[in-house]
Amino acid sequence: MGKKGKKEKKVKGAEKTAAKMEKKVSKRSKREEEDLEALIAEFQTLDGKKTQVVETTCPPPSPRLSASLSPHPEKDELILFGGEFFNGKKTFLYNDLFFYNIKKNTWVKSDIPNPPPPRCSHQAVVVPQGGGQLWVFGGEFGSPNGEQFYHYKDLWVLHLATHTWENIKATGGPSGRSGHRMVLSKKQLLVFGGFHESTRDFIYYNDVYSFSLETFSWSRLSPSGSTPAPRSACHMSSTPDGTGVIVYGGYSKVRVKKDVEKGTIHSDMFLLKREGKDGQEKWSWSRVSPSGSKPHPRSGFSPAMGPAGRAVLFGGVCDEEEEETLEGDFYNDLYLYDTVKNRWFPGVLRGNKTEKKKRRRGKKEGAEGEGGEMEGEDGEEAAPQGPTEVIKEIVTEDGTVMTIKEVIPGAQEEQEEEEEEEEDEASASVSLVEPCPRSSAMATVRQGKLFLFGGMFEVGDRQFTLNDFYSLDLNKMDQWDTLVEMDPKTQEWLEESESEDDEDEEEEEKLKGAEGEEDKVESEGESDDEEDEDEHPAVQEGETVTDYQTRTETYWTGLARTKMGPDIKDKKVAKVALAMAKVFHEDQ
Repeated sequence: MGKKGKKEKKVKGAEKTAAKMEKKVSKRSKREEEDLEALIAEFQTLDGKKTQVVETTCPPPSPRLSASLSPHPEKDELILFGGEFFNGKKTFLYNDLFFYNIKKNTWVKSDIPNPPPPRCSHQAVVVPQGGGQLWVFGGEFGSPNGEQFYHYKDLWVLHLATHTWENIKATGGPSGRSGHRMVLSKKQLLVFGGFHESTRDFIYYNDVYSFSLETFSWSRLSPSGSTPAPRSACHMSSTPDGTGVIVYGGYSKVRVKKDVEKGTIHSDMFLLKREGKDGQEKWSWSRVSPSGSKPHPRSGFSPAMGPAGRAVLFGGVCDEEEEETLEGDFYNDLYLYDTVKNRWFPGVLRGNKTEKKKRRRGKKEGAEGEGGEMEGEDGEEAAPQGPTEVIKEIVTEDGTVMTIKEVIPGAQEEQEEEEEEEEDEASASVSLVEPCPRSSAMATVRQGKLFLFGGMFEVGDRQFTLNDFYSLDLNKMDQWDTLVEMDPKTQEWLEESESEDDEDEEEEEKLKGAEGEEDKVESEGESDDEEDEDEHPAVQEGETVTDYQTRTETYWTGLARTKMGPDIKDKKVAKVALAMAKVFHEDQ
């Protein structure tokens, strides 16, 4: 009894601490949120002037991340809402609404009167009732300079049959937050976690709320058992039998010193289970220990729910935190979690079987002609090949070179070395239609197909926001289909001068003068580069880009290190060196 009493005191103590922190955050952020409320009200005033629904066939949505992408409950359509875009100086928040027709591969923008105000990092869930509905809760709005945040606690429903938005007024719901998760579980929406951030403080949540789709009322759940640590951006999906939800991973941070924060990437898994009859449910948390090959720790992955009770995770980023820098390794791999078998496994692409059979048959005929021993190999499945690293460069309109490294799961491997080389070449060609590594992309599944839109990745201090679009048949697992290619011309980035970051007017003038000197030095450096171009290693006749990069690797790595400085990590220098060598090769 004594141990139990101590445990209960600890739990109550933790709840009090969380309540104090929430009150502290709320008080400090109230003023800045009031400022943003005025800006949000302006948006709503403009939207309120719309009196009719206007639907327009349009190009794919603009680059964005942290939007919502949902499958239409009755039609072969996807619904994209909201999101954000940052161009280096200014943050843009959206509340536009798009419908994607899967069969026609077309987009329609739908302007509906009185929509929710602009937001990102919200949650959207579709339900079949009432001709189909899209429920949207929470999210955040930020000032254009990215220094102030407003976290929504509003609940909206889009009636898909009538194309009307409705703001649901229900008390007792979750506090304002973003990065939370929301799923449909029987006849209720379950909301878990998320975070709230102001200029000086932040708090992460691990509370659970239920919204009844029958009574339109909120209730806070009090589950027993092992509660997950507070977090945002986790994966949350309903179990196939509808008796609970699975929670995996996520991200949170704590303040270790006055101005020092430490982030944590969670990789644990929990089951929130419901027992009892409707109206008398009891909820409990329990830790889950899945088998199989778990994803490497990461945040910003794109979750979706696939067929046969399989959860899908794509991409993400693992940030490497140092004292003054934060660098991330972005992923484009795919993992699936079988909720029935409680097992993780990597989503390995099988490739085009028809092409494989042709290559295999051609090899077999050639080997038989030379007396090779190929009997018994027809129809056998090949052993899985290890992942292949493919590097490609994309040059944006302003001349910036994006070097993208992709880890491509191997297609198939035969015992003969010649066939291994052939399969490697096939993997390299397939890699051109795979999504590049990214985080905060939008993913959803409709009729067994995974759809992936947008997201972002970083190169140095620059952020690239995407609007490319892909699909993958989760039943065949053969290859990604490119629906919209990444267009380098859409990669707008405005460098922010040092003077814009300095609030001191005297320092501002000094910095302007310093910037002028820097421009002068840069222009002189550019002319020097042009003069020294002839000193670069010459491209030999018939030499491919890959061969040239390999032969001159030491030279270009040294040049990149000189230009980037000694503090940049080797892998970043290597990427730039490869890009420089490729650009020089193509100019010859």
